[in-house]
Amino acid sequence: MENKSLNGEVAAAREDEQKLEKLIEKNKGFILYQAFKTVHHFVATSDDEWSVALIAFSEAVNTWKEEKGPFRPFASLVIRRRLLDYLNSESRHAQEISVEPQAFSGEIDEDEDSINAQVRRSTPGFVGYADEESSPESSLAKDEIDAIQQLLREYGFSFMDLTECSPKAEKTRKKCADAVAAILKSEELISSMRRDRTLPQKQISEKSGVDRKILERHRKYIIAATEILHGDFPILASYISYIKEEYKDQVSV
Repeated sequence: MENKSLNGEVAAAREDEQKLEKLIEKNKGFILYQAFKTVHHFVATSDDEWSVALIAFSEAVNTWKEEKGPFRPFASLVIRRRLLDYLNSESRHAQEISVEPQAFSGEIDEDEDSINAQVRRSTPGFVGYADEESSPESSLAKDEIDAIQQLLREYGFSFMDLTECSPKAEKTRKKCADAVAAILKSEELISSMRRDRTLPQKQISEKSGVDRKILERHRKYIIAATEILHGDFPILASYISYIKEEYKDQVSV
C-alpha cells in the first residue's frame, strides 16, 4: 500500500506551487522512469519527452483523488497516456536499442508487451539512444550500462538477465532493499561478495532479517543494485533511488 504521507503531499501540492515543485523534485526519478518505460529510450531533462512527462505529472497531481487508488499508479497512467499522445502526434518513434529500466527498478508490469521484448537492439546491451541525436547525458547513460554490463559478467550474469529476477511486489522490493542496505553498511559483506562473486546469504540474512529464499531468488538484482549504489553510476542509481530514500539515514552512497 502506498505511503499515506505521499497522499498528503499530493493534496498539499495541489494548493501550493512551492510544494508542487518539491514534490516534483522528490519524484524526479519516478517521472524519468515512466518516460523511459514508455518511449523505450533514455530521456534527459533537456528532452521534449521530459517536458511532456513533467506536465503530465502535474496534471496527475491536480486530478488525482483517493478514490482513484494509490497516486503513483495513477500518475504512471497519466504520464504514459500523454507521452503516447505526444509520440503519435509527432509521428516519430525513433529507432532504439534498449534495456528496459524495469531491469533494475523492480517495477516490471507483467501485462505489458515490453516484457516479451525486453531487449530491442542492434548493438548489444545498452540503453536506447538515437545515434543522430545522442546527447552528453544519453552518452553517459550508455557508458554506465557498458560499465555495469562488464562488471556483472564477472558474477556470471548479464544486465539483461535482471528482467527475470527483479522484485515485482512492493513487499519483496522492500526486502531486497533491506538486503542491499545491509551489504552497503558492511565493507566486510561487500568484500565477501566481490571476492566470491556471489551473495554471502547467511551473513546478509542475519544482518537484515531477510529470508534466504528471497536472497536466492533475487540474487542477481541484489548484486546489481549493490554495485550500482556502491559505485559511480548516478543515472542508473536514480532508478533505484527508493533504496536510498528508505535507508538514507542508514546508508551513505
